[in-house]
This record gives sequence, structure tokens and C-alpha cells, in this order.
Amino acid sequence: MAATTFDLDYARLCRETDPWASIPARYNLGHALTRGNVEAGLGSKVCLRWENSRGETRQFTYAEMDEASSRLASALMSLGVKRGDRVLLRLPNLPEFYVAALGIAKLGGIFIPSSTQFRAAEIAYRLRDSEAVAVITTTGLADEVEVARADAPDLQNVITIPYLDVPAGDGQLDFWSLVESGGANFRSADTASDDVAFIAYTSGTTGDPKGVVHYHRYPIAYDSLIQYWHDFRDDDVCACPAELGWLLPVASTFLYAMRRGIEIVLYHSVDGRFRPGDWFEIFRKYAVTNFVATPTIFRMLTASADIDSADFASLRHGTSAGEPLPPDTIAAVRQHMGFEPVDGLGMSECMVYCFNMIGLEKQAGSCGLPAPGCEIRILDDELNEVPDGTEGVLCIRSDTHPGMMKEYWNKPQQTAEIFRGEWYYSGDVLRKDEQGRYWFKGRADDVINASGYRVSPFEVESALAEHPAVLEAAAVESPDETRGGVIKAFIVLRENNAATVELARELQQWVKDRLAPYKYPRKVEFVQQLPKTTSGKIKRRLLRAA
Repeated sequence: MAATTFDLDYARLCRETDPWASIPARYNLGHALTRGNVEAGLGSKVCLRWENSRGETRQFTYAEMDEASSRLASALMSLGVKRGDRVLLRLPNLPEFYVAALGIAKLGGIFIPSSTQFRAAEIAYRLRDSEAVAVITTTGLADEVEVARADAPDLQNVITIPYLDVPAGDGQLDFWSLVESGGANFRSADTASDDVAFIAYTSGTTGDPKGVVHYHRYPIAYDSLIQYWHDFRDDDVCACPAELGWLLPVASTFLYAMRRGIEIVLYHSVDGRFRPGDWFEIFRKYAVTNFVATPTIFRMLTASADIDSADFASLRHGTSAGEPLPPDTIAAVRQHMGFEPVDGLGMSECMVYCFNMIGLEKQAGSCGLPAPGCEIRILDDELNEVPDGTEGVLCIRSDTHPGMMKEYWNKPQQTAEIFRGEWYYSGDVLRKDEQGRYWFKGRADDVINASGYRVSPFEVESALAEHPAVLEAAAVESPDETRGGVIKAFIVLRENNAATVELARELQQWVKDRLAPYKYPRKVEFVQQLPKTTSGKIKRRLLRAA
């Protein structure tokens, strides 16, 4: 592999970069990412190759993706879905996610990615909060939607994709029948670049999950990320193992990849398990060049017994997000896989705004430098800048980054809490060194980062508190060698309940039965009391330190 060259003039790049210069007044991401690529001569180029763990395969060219999404947009309009209506996507890694999201965007609707691991209550909350009029899911994942339907008065249609030999339920509409019924010459909505395109729900420390509202301009807003972080090139093939319910793959291997007009590989493990051997074969079979994953996935790959016999000849670049990339993981990837992955710092509200860039020398453990044209500062609680080397909260000038979210859906108070004057108050605690590099220290708001998933402690604690044996519960992030961080629960039991291994296991299963499985506490500790402030708030900081 060729040695990395460090020839990027970062100071000049920042001086000459205006992130807003390329943002047009009118832009529809569904149209631009499909018909736009066809008109650019990429119609016959493969857009998406799909495979699952059963060995089933499919592929779509850019022209085929354009036609399918246009037909779906036409069919949805015939069902009464209007511009501005919300449609929830409850889909595993299937090509239909791309068809659906693009079609909804062409219509001028708003698509909402969601995890297939969510239970009925979590689905119902998102349906009610967004007032979604339709859900697109698979036949095998529709049961939880049907349960949630009773608590979602605005939901009109459940559209299902036949998958894994599961038949459709009564009253459900067939996805591909709708596509076939729609018009191929559907004219996309003439949306402004600052019209809303999608909502990505994220967890906070208190209260319910918040819907992060993003604009149609989102793919264009991150052109510097596409070029200097992902390093996407014309003939690249990109892949990400994360489920499309999360913003990392939705951004990286959907919106950014199609913005660049490259080939995407999408893989679905039917049982939901990540197997390094499966991905070693994916790399080889599809000649993947660019890989996007969390540090947990990189650690699992390099810890595999088969790592030294795997073929990484095509891989030349990797990006990592979701949590800081430890130096030992970087070294292991470099040793075994032949490239040095780069990480960055971001969140659902403003994707990756500080990152290690192609062409600049990196320092292991640092999350790099601000995106060109993006102004960030380390500030204290009064929004005063702190000296270099001092920890503070990272804030972004909200008018310098066109990828910044619009608002939290229907939550003006929470929106006002994070937009403070000209600054977006990220809640990330960092320090800046004398060279201008940024170093992530943690979250100011106690959100748990477990294996790359952001989890609200409030959700976990609420589920635990419903158990008849639990008096109080607190959930915090706990270090883990493999996963980086896992959820640990501190439990205060009610009288006449014994702290046993069996009860700990029961509580873990209790949470699994009520929330997405990744939200269950992998560690449980029984305590006599929880540390609290005088106002009764739990001091999670002390629990994390313990």
C-alpha cells in the first residue's frame, strides 16, 4: 500500500472554503441523487449491490433506482401522502430502504429512519410524535407496528415488503405492487434546499427521544466530509455494517455515497449478528474500497482468528464514528488490514464537523480539526472561550455549517436549550491543544455511548423502575475493552428483595423485553442508595467515576 502523503494546506483550504457557496436555492435530494446522476451519465452504473446471510442477492443501477423511487413517489401520492407528510421506515438493510427514502423525498414528504430493534412502545412514540401517516416495513417486522397502531391516530397505511417467507397481514399494502402501479415519469416536488427532508430520532438524558430535523441540502452540506474524510473517488465501492435505522449509514453509505455517484454494498445479517468472516467475504467478493464502521466493529474484525488469512487487497480507506477510535485499534487495523482508519466527531444534530482529514498528519486519539469553513469553539457555560488545554463544551457557529439541523421536531424548549444565540451548544466536552487539534473527553449531558449507539439513561432507568423489585435505578456508561463502552445499571431494591445473580439476569431480560436489545444493561450492580443533589437529581458523574 502506498505511503500516506501529507500535502493538504489546511489553512488555505479554510480560507478558500465557503460551505454555503455550493448550496442552491432549489434542491430535492431524491431527484438529485437519482435523476441527477442519470443525467450526469451514470444511469447504467451500479448504485447498490445487496446480499443477505442466506445468500440472496440483488442489484440496482442508478437508472433503476431512479425509476423505482419515482414509481413509489407516484403511488404514495395516489394513497394520499402529501408534501410534508411523514413516513416511518422500519426496515433492515434492504434495497427498499433506498427506494423508499428517495421516493418519499421526491414526493416532498419526510422520511424517518428507525431501528428494527424498537418495541411497540418505542414505535408508537415516534409515530405519535411525528404524526406519521404511513409506515414502510417488512412482513416479518410488521407485528410490532400493528401493536403500535392503536396508539398512533394519524397512521393510515402500513406498507410491507415480503421478506424471509413471512406472509403479509390483513390490511397491509404490498410495497412492490405499489411501485409497479406508480408512474415512472413522476415529477419530483420543487423543494427548496432548506425544506425538510428527514427526521432522525436521537436520545437525550431526560425525557423522550427527540426528532432531529434535517434539510434537503444535507448531502451537499457535507461535501468536505465526502472529499477529505471518506475520500470517495469515482470508482470506489463503499460499505457499512450498521443498520440503516441509524444516521451513520444513512449519511455515509446512502446520502454521501449517492451524492458522489459511487457504488454501495449493502449486507443484511438475517439474525442480526455481526460475523467477521461474513465481512471478510464481502470485502473480497465485492472489492470494497471504503469501509465505514464503529470502533467496536474494527475491534471485532481485528480480533478474529481468521484475520490474517483474509483478503483486504481492495480496501484502501476506512472511517470510524460513534465513539473515539483508540490508538491500539488504529494500530491493529493498520497491521492486519493495511490501512489506517480515521475518525471524527459528530452527532445527529450536526453530523461529523471535526475530523481527521486526508492529507493531514494525524495524532492517535485526537478527533482532528474543524471541517473547512466550520467555526467551532471550546466554551464554558456562559459561552466564554476557554484557554487551549482547558476542557469545555464544544460549540459550533450555527450559521457556518449548512448541515446543522433545523430544530427538534415539535420541541421548541429543547431546541432553545441547544441553540444559544449564534452558537449550537453540542454537549460534547473537549479540549483543544496548541496545534489546534481537538480531543474528546465525554458528554456533558450523560448520554450513554454503548458500542457506538447513543442511549438515553432515562429510557433504561424507566424500564428498570417498572420491575416490581426495583425502587430506583441509574444507568451510566461503563468502560469495556471490546465495545468501548457498555451500559451499567445501579439498582436500589425494594424491601424484601435479595440482590442475586438471578435477579440481575432477570432485570437484564426485563429491559430487553421492553426496549431495543442494545439498551439493556450488560453490567448490574445493586447498591443501598444513589448519590443525589439536594434537588434530588442523580449524580451520574459519581457513578461513572465509581
